[in-house]
Amino acid sequence: MINYPLNFKARTKSPAGMQSAWKSGPGGEEMVCAVPAEFEGPGGCFSPEDLYLGALSNCFVATFKVYAEHSKLQFEEVEVESSLVVDLDDRKRPVMKEAEFLVKIRGASNVDRARLLAKKASESGFVLNSVKSTLKFSFEIS
Repeated sequence: MINYPLNFKARTKSPAGMQSAWKSGPGGEEMVCAVPAEFEGPGGCFSPEDLYLGALSNCFVATFKVYAEHSKLQFEEVEVESSLVVDLDDRKRPVMKEAEFLVKIRGASNVDRARLLAKKASESGFVLNSVKSTLKFSFEIS
């Protein structure tokens, strides 16, 4: 049984200047981040937008894997191709407007069960349920 609340921690530390990269991550695991080129930064590193989309994709994968294991569904791999649209809202503020996910599940022992669990994971992931962005999922299951 999981006891809530759960607490997660991370550390981000950056020098001044929008052209400089910085390091961020939980504990000893760090990734290099930067302002994306689309926002006049250097690009070439993880951006907040990349991390946002990655958090959504990885939330789906983690949730699907838990559901699959608990229901004894076997599969060879799950892959998620994703895209994010950043646009202006009604107040002319940039927001993470919409994310699309193409989920590919290969080697499923039961295709219908895999589709049901994938749909359930897309609707119930903790991080997925915590955002305002429109989320669109499509599934390819074999």
